Amino acid sequence: MAYGTLYLIPVPLAEDAAAKSFTPYLANTINNIKEYIVENEKTARHFLKEAGLKIPQNELSIHDYGKHNREVNLNSFFIGLTAGHDVGLMSEAGCPGVADPGSDIVAEAHRRGIKVVPLVGPSSILLALMASGFNGQSFTFHGYLPIDKGERARKIKELESLASRFNQTQIFIETPFRNNQMLEEILRSCTAKTRLCVACNLTAEDEFVQTKSIADWKQKVPDLHKKPTIFLLFRS
Repeated sequence: MAYGTLYLIPVPLAEDAAAKSFTPYLANTINNIKEYIVENEKTARHFLKEAGLKIPQNELSIHDYGKHNREVNLNSFFIGLTAGHDVGLMSEAGCPGVADPGSDIVAEAHRRGIKVVPLVGPSSILLALMASGFNGQSFTFHGYLPIDKGERARKIKELESLASRFNQTQIFIETPFRNNQMLEEILRSCTAKTRLCVACNLTAEDEFVQTKSIADWKQKVPDLHKKPTIFLLFRS
């Protein structure tokens, strides 16, 4: 029996950004799928409606792999795929599998010999890199840095050193309510000539992307509290 296909379906990064986020192919795809594996069911249903879903939502089968369900056996997620049905995988925002626990689902699909098809859509990491003016040939995404102040300061200095030594863009994130503390630590730890890009609320109406030296950032520090933000360091 032929397996179904696992489609990786990106979700908008911000409210009212659906038109910027999906293609006609995505709209066609979701109207041929009745089963989804999602990080957040409410977000997923909202996006499917915005993206032009014509199938009644009460006909959908939705499996939750959110933070309270990540220890469950993955077999239940693959019953439909094994039976030959196509299934969509969706993150809460952005691309599934990128800084997202959906990568576990994708890895299991490969182990089972199931075809995986990524759809075009927004990734905050790549959008920030594109807009930064930094090296797009060599870059590293570090995810979250340590919460402890001392460890965080040491890590930032380490990333600054790596950026200089390898001519490599260093990318990282923070929980939105700790963004201001992160920015303060970057400005305190890095040297004046190091460049920092702050990419905030990407694709939203109040999107903010600026690249400046540490010295210039210190002249006017933005308020990033509770705003999804990507931080990028570079020093050539």
